[in-house]
Amino acid sequence: MSSYSGTTFTLNTGAKIPGIGFGTWQDKDAQEDAVYEAIKAGYRHIDTARVYGTEPGVAAGVKKAGVPRNELFIVTKLWNNAHHPDDVEKQLDASLKDLNTDYVDLYLMHWPSPFARSDELFPKEGDKTKTGDTDYVDTWHGMEKLQQKGKAKAIGVSNFSKAELERLLSKANIKPAAHQMEMHPYLVQKSFADWHKEQGIHITHYSPFGNQNEIYSSGKNMGKLIDDPVLVEIGKKYGKSGAQVALAWGLAKEHTVIPKSKTPARIKANLEGDFKLDTEDVEKVDALDKKLRFNDPSESFGWNFYADLDGKKK
Repeated sequence: MSSYSGTTFTLNTGAKIPGIGFGTWQDKDAQEDAVYEAIKAGYRHIDTARVYGTEPGVAAGVKKAGVPRNELFIVTKLWNNAHHPDDVEKQLDASLKDLNTDYVDLYLMHWPSPFARSDELFPKEGDKTKTGDTDYVDTWHGMEKLQQKGKAKAIGVSNFSKAELERLLSKANIKPAAHQMEMHPYLVQKSFADWHKEQGIHITHYSPFGNQNEIYSSGKNMGKLIDDPVLVEIGKKYGKSGAQVALAWGLAKEHTVIPKSKTPARIKANLEGDFKLDTEDVEKVDALDKKLRFNDPSESFGWNFYADLDGKKK
């Protein structure tokens, strides 16, 4: 990671994680070029997941960019269909093959919720056994073995509630290094973030600009978060955009942020969100909190997510 010139943070394993990562959710056919552009622009942290279908595109983009593997920080995620302890390593092996690498820097449990064991990523319509019965604690113990074997340099979780994470911590042999969750100026989750700091668990923000993707209902009939007048006004002070302010705010919290884009100009612009906000500006962004969560698949996954967190739909 010697060539990364931006902000980095230290995980509880001692490894350094670059503060701005490149997200690769959706548009799998565009990822080879997008990842290549991102690495060329200076990104060294690439975030993917088994379910995205973008791991092969990430591998192709990395190969095209020609950067040594040890300079990259690659994250992927275990999908819900492989929560059974006997399936965990097989799924990581499949990810490693698609990523064309023999290890990932961070392996995350994508959700605490298991689907029924299957080679299919999603249960078919009408499946009686849509949800699985594997306890995420058992899944975690399966992931711990992967860190011990060196296939994952660090392991963590994503989309956990506080109670779920507390329960995991009480039974884990290896503490999660990171928790990837929805976080942005409209979903600040201050007390949850403070708790992570006390526990020594690093936070990564996904959807750092909010997410008005058509698959979510929450973003309808509202303007884009990055056009919020407060963010735009703060941006003027630094010669930056509202989007860049949203990223700098995440970094000011000592969290990593993983914006996604396919456009070379925007890919580059997002990396320029790595600058320091004055304390009063961090506080102004904090005050934008609407406790607005965009991503909650509780109904379709058959699991009550975020039960004790801000932004839970009643």
